[in-house]
Amino acid sequence: MSERGPSAAPAQGGTPGSPSPSPAAAVPLTAARRTGLLVTFVLGGLTALPPLSMDMYLPALPEVTDALHSPAATVQLTLTACLAGMALGQLVIGPMSDKWGRRRPLLAGMVLYVLATAVCALAPTAELLIGFRLVQGLAGAAGVVIARAVVRDLYDGVEMARFFSTLMLISGAAPIVAPLIGGQVLRLADWRGVFVVLAVVGLALTVVVWRSLGETLPPERRQTGGVGSALRTMRGLLGDRVFAGYTLTGGFAFAVLFSYISASPFVVQEIYGASPQAFSLLFGLNSVGLIVVGQINGKLLVGRVSLDKALGAGIATITVASVALLLMSTGAFGEVGLVPVAAALFVLMSAMGLVLPNTNAQALMRTPHAAGSASALLGTSSFLVGAVASPLVGIAGEHTAVPMALVQLSCSLLAVGCFLGMCRPWRPREPLAA
Repeated sequence: MSERGPSAAPAQGGTPGSPSPSPAAAVPLTAARRTGLLVTFVLGGLTALPPLSMDMYLPALPEVTDALHSPAATVQLTLTACLAGMALGQLVIGPMSDKWGRRRPLLAGMVLYVLATAVCALAPTAELLIGFRLVQGLAGAAGVVIARAVVRDLYDGVEMARFFSTLMLISGAAPIVAPLIGGQVLRLADWRGVFVVLAVVGLALTVVVWRSLGETLPPERRQTGGVGSALRTMRGLLGDRVFAGYTLTGGFAFAVLFSYISASPFVVQEIYGASPQAFSLLFGLNSVGLIVVGQINGKLLVGRVSLDKALGAGIATITVASVALLLMSTGAFGEVGLVPVAAALFVLMSAMGLVLPNTNAQALMRTPHAAGSASALLGTSSFLVGAVASPLVGIAGEHTAVPMALVQLSCSLLAVGCFLGMCRPWRPREPLAA
Protein backbone atom coordinates (compact mmCIF):
# COMPACT_ATOMS: atom_id res chain seq x y z
CA MET A 1 0.00 0.00 0.00
CA SER A 2 1.23 3.40 -0.79
CA GLU A 3 2.22 5.48 2.18
CA ARG A 4 -0.38 8.05 3.18
CA GLY A 5 0.82 10.43 5.78
CA PRO A 6 4.18 10.51 7.50
CA SER A 7 5.97 7.33 8.39
CA ALA A 8 5.68 6.30 12.00
CA ALA A 9 8.23 4.77 14.25
CA PRO A 10 8.02 1.02 14.64
CA ALA A 11 5.06 0.12 16.78
CA GLN A 12 5.58 -1.40 20.16
CA GLY A 13 5.01 -5.11 20.17
CA GLY A 14 2.39 -5.17 22.89
CA THR A 15 1.05 -3.57 25.99
CA PRO A 16 2.10 -3.88 29.60
CA GLY A 17 1.57 -7.49 30.52
CA SER A 18 1.26 -8.65 26.91
CA PRO A 19 3.80 -10.99 25.35
CA SER A 20 6.34 -9.63 22.91
CA PRO A 21 5.64 -10.50 19.29
CA SER A 22 7.99 -12.55 17.19
CA PRO A 23 10.94 -10.68 15.67
CA ALA A 24 9.37 -10.87 12.23
CA ALA A 25 6.39 -8.96 13.50
CA ALA A 26 8.48 -5.93 14.33
CA VAL A 27 10.07 -5.45 10.90
CA PRO A 28 10.35 -1.66 10.44
CA LEU A 29 8.98 -1.87 6.88
CA THR A 30 5.72 -3.28 8.20
CA ALA A 31 5.50 -1.14 11.31
CA ALA A 32 6.34 2.10 9.53
CA ARG A 33 3.59 1.96 6.88
CA ARG A 34 0.28 3.52 7.76
CA THR A 35 -3.10 3.95 6.11
CA GLY A 36 -4.79 7.19 5.26
CA LEU A 37 -8.42 8.06 5.93
CA LEU A 38 -9.65 6.83 2.53
CA VAL A 39 -8.00 3.42 2.90
CA THR A 40 -9.35 3.16 6.45
CA PHE A 41 -12.86 3.64 5.10
CA VAL A 42 -12.19 1.12 2.31
CA LEU A 43 -11.11 -1.54 4.81
CA GLY A 44 -14.11 -0.69 6.97
CA GLY A 45 -16.39 -0.99 3.96
CA LEU A 46 -14.94 -4.40 3.09
CA THR A 47 -15.58 -5.69 6.61
CA ALA A 48 -19.10 -4.20 6.51
CA LEU A 49 -20.00 -6.00 3.27
CA PRO A 50 -21.08 -9.32 4.93
CA PRO A 51 -23.58 -7.70 7.35
CA LEU A 52 -24.84 -5.47 4.52
CA SER A 53 -25.36 -8.54 2.32
CA MET A 54 -27.26 -10.33 5.09
CA ASP A 55 -29.22 -7.58 6.85
CA MET A 56 -30.34 -5.45 3.87
CA TYR A 57 -32.11 -8.52 2.56
CA LEU A 58 -34.02 -9.36 5.77
CA PRO A 59 -37.01 -7.02 5.22
CA ALA A 60 -37.51 -8.53 1.76
CA LEU A 61 -37.90 -12.17 2.85
CA PRO A 62 -41.74 -12.22 2.93
CA GLU A 63 -41.89 -10.58 -0.51
CA VAL A 64 -39.39 -13.08 -1.94
CA THR A 65 -41.54 -15.93 -0.62
CA ASP A 66 -44.61 -14.59 -2.43
CA ALA A 67 -42.84 -13.53 -5.62
CA LEU A 68 -41.03 -16.84 -6.20
CA HIS A 69 -43.95 -18.98 -4.94
CA SER A 70 -41.67 -20.85 -2.55
CA PRO A 71 -42.12 -21.97 1.08
CA ALA A 72 -40.62 -19.75 3.74
CA ALA A 73 -38.23 -22.54 4.74
CA THR A 74 -36.82 -22.64 1.21
CA VAL A 75 -36.36 -18.88 1.06
CA GLN A 76 -34.62 -19.00 4.45
CA LEU A 77 -31.96 -21.12 2.75
CA THR A 78 -30.91 -18.03 0.81
CA LEU A 79 -29.61 -16.65 4.13
CA THR A 80 -27.97 -19.94 5.08
CA ALA A 81 -26.28 -20.20 1.68
CA CYS A 82 -24.82 -16.71 1.93
CA LEU A 83 -23.57 -17.36 5.48
CA ALA A 84 -22.03 -20.70 4.51
CA GLY A 85 -20.34 -19.09 1.51
CA MET A 86 -18.81 -16.40 3.67
CA ALA A 87 -17.48 -19.01 6.09
CA LEU A 88 -16.01 -21.36 3.48
CA GLY A 89 -14.78 -18.62 1.14
CA GLN A 90 -12.40 -17.31 3.78
CA LEU A 91 -10.65 -20.69 3.95
CA VAL A 92 -9.90 -20.48 0.24
CA ILE A 93 -9.17 -16.78 -0.22
CA GLY A 94 -7.04 -16.30 2.91
CA PRO A 95 -4.27 -18.72 1.81
CA MET A 96 -4.52 -17.37 -1.76
CA SER A 97 -3.69 -13.91 -0.46
CA ASP A 98 -0.64 -15.27 1.38
CA LYS A 99 0.62 -16.76 -1.90
CA TRP A 100 -0.32 -14.13 -4.50
CA GLY A 101 -0.57 -10.98 -2.42
CA ARG A 102 -3.61 -9.16 -1.15
CA ARG A 103 -4.61 -7.05 -4.14
CA ARG A 104 -5.27 -9.63 -6.89
CA PRO A 105 -7.44 -12.05 -4.86
CA LEU A 106 -9.36 -9.12 -3.39
CA LEU A 107 -10.14 -7.58 -6.78
CA ALA A 108 -11.10 -10.98 -8.23
CA GLY A 109 -13.40 -11.65 -5.29
CA MET A 110 -15.03 -8.22 -5.53
CA VAL A 111 -15.69 -8.57 -9.27
CA LEU A 112 -17.25 -12.01 -8.71
CA TYR A 113 -19.34 -10.56 -5.85
CA VAL A 114 -20.77 -7.86 -8.13
CA LEU A 115 -21.60 -10.39 -10.87
CA ALA A 116 -23.20 -12.88 -8.46
CA THR A 117 -25.25 -10.12 -6.82
CA ALA A 118 -26.48 -8.92 -10.22
CA VAL A 119 -27.59 -12.47 -11.08
CA CYS A 120 -29.41 -12.67 -7.72
CA ALA A 121 -31.40 -9.61 -8.78
CA LEU A 122 -32.50 -11.48 -11.92
CA ALA A 123 -33.06 -14.92 -10.37
CA PRO A 124 -36.36 -16.43 -11.62
CA THR A 125 -36.50 -19.25 -9.05
CA ALA A 126 -35.67 -19.75 -5.38
CA GLU A 127 -33.22 -22.52 -6.26
CA LEU A 128 -31.20 -20.25 -8.53
CA LEU A 129 -31.30 -17.51 -5.91
CA ILE A 130 -29.95 -19.94 -3.29
CA GLY A 131 -27.13 -20.99 -5.61
CA PHE A 132 -26.00 -17.48 -6.40
CA ARG A 133 -26.37 -16.34 -2.79
CA LEU A 134 -23.80 -19.06 -2.06
CA VAL A 135 -21.52 -17.63 -4.75
CA GLN A 136 -22.16 -14.13 -3.41
CA GLY A 137 -21.06 -15.25 0.06
CA LEU A 138 -17.97 -17.05 -1.26
CA ALA A 139 -16.88 -13.96 -3.18
CA GLY A 140 -17.83 -11.48 -0.44
CA ALA A 141 -15.58 -13.36 1.97
CA ALA A 142 -12.62 -11.86 0.10
CA GLY A 143 -13.31 -8.43 1.56
CA VAL A 144 -13.44 -9.36 5.23
CA VAL A 145 -10.61 -11.90 5.24
CA ILE A 146 -8.18 -9.76 3.23
CA ALA A 147 -9.07 -6.60 5.15
CA ARG A 148 -7.92 -8.30 8.37
CA ALA A 149 -4.76 -9.53 6.65
CA VAL A 150 -3.99 -6.02 5.34
CA VAL A 151 -4.28 -4.66 8.88
CA ARG A 152 -1.80 -7.32 10.01
CA ASP A 153 0.56 -6.35 7.20
CA LEU A 154 0.51 -2.71 8.26
CA TYR A 155 0.26 -2.77 12.04
CA ASP A 156 1.52 -4.61 15.09
CA GLY A 157 0.85 -4.69 18.80
CA VAL A 158 -1.25 -1.93 20.31
CA GLU A 159 -1.49 -0.11 16.95
CA MET A 160 -3.19 -3.16 15.44
CA ALA A 161 -5.70 -3.34 18.30
CA ARG A 162 -6.44 0.38 17.89
CA PHE A 163 -7.02 -0.02 14.17
CA PHE A 164 -9.37 -2.97 14.66
CA SER A 165 -11.38 -0.79 17.04
CA THR A 166 -11.49 1.91 14.34
CA LEU A 167 -12.76 -0.62 11.81
CA MET A 168 -15.47 -1.60 14.30
CA LEU A 169 -16.71 2.00 14.21
CA ILE A 170 -17.34 1.63 10.47
CA SER A 171 -18.38 -2.02 10.16
CA GLY A 172 -20.42 -1.88 13.38
CA ALA A 173 -22.71 0.70 11.81
CA ALA A 174 -23.70 -1.74 9.05
CA PRO A 175 -26.16 -3.82 11.15
CA ILE A 176 -27.83 -0.55 12.21
CA VAL A 177 -28.33 0.97 8.78
CA ALA A 178 -28.68 -2.15 6.62
CA PRO A 179 -32.29 -3.07 7.57
CA LEU A 180 -33.25 0.60 7.32
CA ILE A 181 -31.75 0.86 3.83
CA GLY A 182 -33.45 -2.38 2.82
CA GLY A 183 -36.79 -1.11 4.06
CA GLN A 184 -36.44 2.15 2.15
CA VAL A 185 -35.44 0.31 -1.03
CA LEU A 186 -38.61 -1.78 -0.74
CA ARG A 187 -40.65 1.42 -0.69
CA LEU A 188 -39.28 2.30 -4.14
CA ALA A 189 -38.74 -1.12 -5.74
CA ASP A 190 -39.41 -4.81 -5.18
CA TRP A 191 -37.02 -7.27 -3.52
CA ARG A 192 -34.79 -7.34 -6.60
CA GLY A 193 -33.94 -3.70 -5.95
CA VAL A 194 -32.11 -4.73 -2.76
CA PHE A 195 -29.66 -6.77 -4.83
CA VAL A 196 -29.30 -3.95 -7.33
CA VAL A 197 -28.25 -1.64 -4.48
CA LEU A 198 -25.82 -4.28 -3.13
CA ALA A 199 -24.32 -4.69 -6.62
CA VAL A 200 -23.83 -0.91 -6.89
CA VAL A 201 -22.18 -0.83 -3.44
CA GLY A 202 -19.92 -3.73 -4.43
CA LEU A 203 -19.00 -2.06 -7.73
CA ALA A 204 -18.16 1.22 -5.97
CA LEU A 205 -15.95 -0.61 -3.45
CA THR A 206 -14.24 -2.50 -6.28
CA VAL A 207 -13.38 0.74 -8.08
CA VAL A 208 -12.04 2.37 -4.90
CA VAL A 209 -9.99 -0.74 -4.06
CA TRP A 210 -8.52 -0.75 -7.57
CA ARG A 211 -7.58 2.91 -7.40
CA SER A 212 -6.61 3.37 -3.74
CA LEU A 213 -5.53 0.09 -2.15
CA GLY A 214 -2.01 -0.89 -3.08
CA GLU A 215 -0.27 -4.18 -2.39
CA THR A 216 0.69 -4.64 1.28
CA LEU A 217 2.42 -8.03 1.08
CA PRO A 218 5.76 -7.79 -0.77
CA PRO A 219 6.88 -10.81 -2.82
CA GLU A 220 9.66 -11.78 -0.40
CA ARG A 221 7.09 -12.31 2.39
CA ARG A 222 4.67 -14.46 0.38
CA GLN A 223 4.07 -18.16 0.91
CA THR A 224 5.17 -20.67 -1.69
CA GLY A 225 3.64 -24.00 -2.60
CA GLY A 226 0.15 -25.14 -3.47
CA VAL A 227 -2.86 -26.48 -1.63
CA GLY A 228 -0.76 -28.86 0.43
CA SER A 229 1.41 -26.03 1.66
CA ALA A 230 -1.65 -23.95 2.58
CA LEU A 231 -3.13 -26.85 4.53
CA ARG A 232 0.15 -27.40 6.36
CA THR A 233 0.24 -23.70 7.25
CA MET A 234 -3.28 -23.83 8.65
CA ARG A 235 -2.50 -27.01 10.55
CA GLY A 236 0.54 -25.32 12.04
CA LEU A 237 -1.54 -22.32 13.09
CA LEU A 238 -4.18 -24.50 14.71
CA GLY A 239 -1.42 -26.49 16.39
CA ASP A 240 -0.28 -23.33 18.18
CA ARG A 241 -2.16 -23.42 21.49
CA VAL A 242 -2.21 -19.65 21.94
CA PHE A 243 -3.46 -18.85 18.43
CA ALA A 244 -6.10 -21.58 18.65
CA GLY A 245 -7.12 -20.26 22.07
CA TYR A 246 -7.73 -16.73 20.82
CA THR A 247 -9.49 -18.06 17.71
CA LEU A 248 -11.89 -20.18 19.78
CA THR A 249 -12.40 -17.41 22.34
CA GLY A 250 -13.42 -15.02 19.57
CA GLY A 251 -15.53 -17.70 17.88
CA PHE A 252 -17.56 -18.50 20.99
CA ALA A 253 -18.00 -14.79 21.74
CA PHE A 254 -19.25 -14.34 18.16
CA ALA A 255 -21.73 -17.19 18.80
CA VAL A 256 -23.14 -15.15 21.69
CA LEU A 257 -23.59 -12.27 19.24
CA PHE A 258 -25.24 -14.51 16.62
CA SER A 259 -27.59 -15.91 19.27
CA TYR A 260 -28.67 -12.39 20.12
CA ILE A 261 -29.26 -11.49 16.47
CA SER A 262 -31.29 -14.66 15.83
CA ALA A 263 -33.45 -14.58 18.96
CA SER A 264 -33.88 -10.92 19.86
CA PRO A 265 -36.71 -10.18 17.36
CA PHE A 266 -38.84 -12.90 18.97
CA VAL A 267 -37.75 -12.22 22.54
CA VAL A 268 -38.34 -8.47 22.38
CA GLN A 269 -41.49 -8.49 20.26
CA GLU A 270 -43.26 -11.80 20.93
CA ILE A 271 -42.44 -12.27 24.62
CA TYR A 272 -42.21 -8.70 25.87
CA GLY A 273 -44.69 -7.14 23.46
CA ALA A 274 -42.50 -4.44 21.94
CA SER A 275 -43.49 -2.96 18.62
CA PRO A 276 -41.28 -3.41 15.54
CA GLN A 277 -40.29 0.23 15.87
CA ALA A 278 -39.28 -0.27 19.52
CA PHE A 279 -37.31 -3.36 18.56
CA SER A 280 -35.48 -1.43 15.82
CA LEU A 281 -34.65 1.29 18.33
CA LEU A 282 -33.28 -1.20 20.87
CA PHE A 283 -31.34 -3.06 18.18
CA GLY A 284 -29.76 0.17 17.01
CA LEU A 285 -29.00 1.25 20.59
CA ASN A 286 -27.22 -2.02 21.30
CA SER A 287 -25.15 -1.65 18.14
CA VAL A 288 -24.22 1.88 19.21
CA GLY A 289 -23.11 0.47 22.57
CA LEU A 290 -20.82 -2.01 20.81
CA ILE A 291 -19.32 0.77 18.69
CA VAL A 292 -18.80 3.14 21.63
CA VAL A 293 -17.08 0.52 23.79
CA GLY A 294 -14.96 -0.46 20.80
CA GLN A 295 -13.80 3.13 20.52
CA ILE A 296 -13.12 3.33 24.27
CA ASN A 297 -11.01 0.20 23.85
CA GLY A 298 -9.04 1.65 20.95
CA LYS A 299 -8.68 5.25 22.11
CA LEU A 300 -8.39 4.93 25.89
CA LEU A 301 -7.56 1.39 27.01
CA VAL A 302 -5.11 0.11 24.39
CA GLY A 303 -1.62 1.21 25.38
CA ARG A 304 -2.65 1.77 28.99
CA VAL A 305 -4.12 -1.65 29.82
CA SER A 306 -2.84 -4.94 28.42
CA LEU A 307 -4.91 -6.42 25.62
CA ASP A 308 -5.47 -9.56 27.67
CA LYS A 309 -6.84 -7.59 30.63
CA ALA A 310 -9.28 -5.70 28.41
CA LEU A 311 -10.27 -8.95 26.71
CA GLY A 312 -10.74 -10.71 30.05
CA ALA A 313 -12.93 -7.87 31.31
CA GLY A 314 -15.08 -8.11 28.19
CA ILE A 315 -15.56 -11.89 28.48
CA ALA A 316 -16.38 -11.59 32.18
CA THR A 317 -18.99 -8.90 31.46
CA ILE A 318 -20.61 -11.01 28.74
CA THR A 319 -20.77 -13.97 31.12
CA VAL A 320 -22.36 -11.94 33.92
CA ALA A 321 -24.92 -10.47 31.51
CA SER A 322 -25.74 -13.98 30.24
CA VAL A 323 -26.29 -15.21 33.81
CA ALA A 324 -28.63 -12.27 34.44
CA LEU A 325 -30.60 -13.01 31.26
CA LEU A 326 -30.94 -16.69 32.20
CA LEU A 327 -32.17 -15.84 35.70
CA MET A 328 -34.71 -13.36 34.32
CA SER A 329 -35.93 -15.71 31.61
CA THR A 330 -36.47 -18.58 34.09
CA GLY A 331 -38.44 -16.37 36.46
CA ALA A 332 -35.88 -16.33 39.26
CA PHE A 333 -36.67 -12.64 39.85
CA GLY A 334 -40.39 -13.02 39.28
CA GLU A 335 -42.09 -11.30 36.37
CA VAL A 336 -39.72 -8.80 34.77
CA GLY A 337 -40.52 -6.31 32.07
CA LEU A 338 -38.68 -5.35 28.93
CA VAL A 339 -36.46 -2.72 30.57
CA PRO A 340 -34.21 -5.06 32.66
CA VAL A 341 -33.94 -7.55 29.78
CA ALA A 342 -33.04 -4.77 27.35
CA ALA A 343 -30.46 -3.47 29.84
CA ALA A 344 -28.80 -6.90 30.10
CA LEU A 345 -28.74 -7.25 26.31
CA PHE A 346 -27.22 -3.77 26.02
CA VAL A 347 -24.43 -4.66 28.48
CA LEU A 348 -23.81 -7.97 26.68
CA MET A 349 -23.61 -6.35 23.26
CA SER A 350 -21.48 -3.43 24.43
CA ALA A 351 -18.90 -5.76 25.97
CA MET A 352 -18.32 -7.22 22.49
CA GLY A 353 -16.41 -4.00 21.81
CA LEU A 354 -13.72 -5.26 24.20
CA VAL A 355 -13.70 -8.86 22.97
CA LEU A 356 -13.81 -8.84 19.17
CA PRO A 357 -10.99 -6.38 18.32
CA ASN A 358 -8.67 -7.76 20.99
CA THR A 359 -9.08 -11.42 20.05
CA ASN A 360 -8.34 -10.52 16.43
CA ALA A 361 -5.28 -8.50 17.41
CA GLN A 362 -3.85 -11.09 19.79
CA ALA A 363 -4.37 -13.96 17.34
CA LEU A 364 -2.91 -12.11 14.35
CA MET A 365 0.04 -10.89 16.42
CA ARG A 366 1.15 -14.54 16.48
CA THR A 367 1.10 -14.89 12.69
CA PRO A 368 3.10 -12.27 10.77
CA HIS A 369 4.20 -15.01 8.34
CA ALA A 370 0.68 -16.17 7.37
CA ALA A 371 -1.77 -13.37 8.07
CA GLY A 372 -4.15 -14.42 5.28
CA SER A 373 -4.47 -18.00 6.50
CA ALA A 374 -4.79 -16.82 10.09
CA SER A 375 -7.49 -14.32 9.12
CA ALA A 376 -9.32 -17.10 7.27
CA LEU A 377 -9.31 -19.35 10.32
CA LEU A 378 -10.50 -16.50 12.55
CA GLY A 379 -13.38 -15.62 10.25
CA THR A 380 -14.44 -19.16 9.39
CA SER A 381 -14.47 -20.31 13.01
CA SER A 382 -16.63 -17.35 14.00
CA PHE A 383 -19.15 -17.88 11.22
CA LEU A 384 -19.35 -21.65 11.70
CA VAL A 385 -19.72 -21.55 15.50
CA GLY A 386 -22.26 -18.75 15.14
CA ALA A 387 -24.19 -20.68 12.49
CA VAL A 388 -24.37 -23.73 14.77
CA ALA A 389 -25.45 -21.70 17.80
CA SER A 390 -28.12 -19.62 16.04
CA PRO A 391 -30.73 -22.37 15.40
CA LEU A 392 -30.48 -23.55 19.01
CA VAL A 393 -32.04 -20.35 20.35
CA GLY A 394 -35.42 -21.31 18.87
CA ILE A 395 -35.38 -24.95 19.87
CA ALA A 396 -38.19 -24.49 22.44
CA GLY A 397 -40.32 -22.19 20.28
CA GLU A 398 -40.79 -18.46 19.98
CA HIS A 399 -42.37 -17.80 23.37
CA THR A 400 -39.50 -18.40 25.76
CA ALA A 401 -36.14 -16.69 26.11
CA VAL A 402 -34.56 -19.57 28.06
CA PRO A 403 -32.86 -21.21 25.02
CA MET A 404 -31.30 -17.89 24.00
CA ALA A 405 -29.95 -17.28 27.50
CA LEU A 406 -28.69 -20.87 27.82
CA VAL A 407 -26.85 -20.71 24.49
CA GLN A 408 -25.33 -17.35 25.40
CA LEU A 409 -24.20 -18.52 28.84
CA SER A 410 -22.80 -21.79 27.46
CA CYS A 411 -20.83 -20.01 24.74
CA SER A 412 -19.63 -17.39 27.24
CA LEU A 413 -18.33 -20.09 29.58
CA LEU A 414 -16.63 -21.86 26.66
CA ALA A 415 -14.97 -18.55 25.72
CA VAL A 416 -13.76 -18.15 29.32
CA GLY A 417 -12.43 -21.72 29.30
CA CYS A 418 -10.53 -21.25 26.03
CA PHE A 419 -9.09 -17.92 27.17
CA LEU A 420 -7.87 -19.22 30.53
CA GLY A 421 -7.02 -22.77 29.51
CA MET A 422 -5.36 -22.18 26.15
CA CYS A 423 -4.23 -18.53 26.02
CA ARG A 424 -3.00 -18.55 29.64
CA PRO A 425 -2.50 -14.78 29.68
CA TRP A 426 -0.53 -14.80 32.94
CA ARG A 427 2.35 -16.79 31.40
CA PRO A 428 5.19 -15.61 29.13
CA ARG A 429 4.85 -16.93 25.58
CA GLU A 430 7.30 -18.17 23.05
CA PRO A 431 6.91 -16.61 19.58
CA LEU A 432 5.29 -18.75 16.91
CA ALA A 433 7.90 -19.98 14.43
CA ALA A 434 7.39 -19.11 10.77
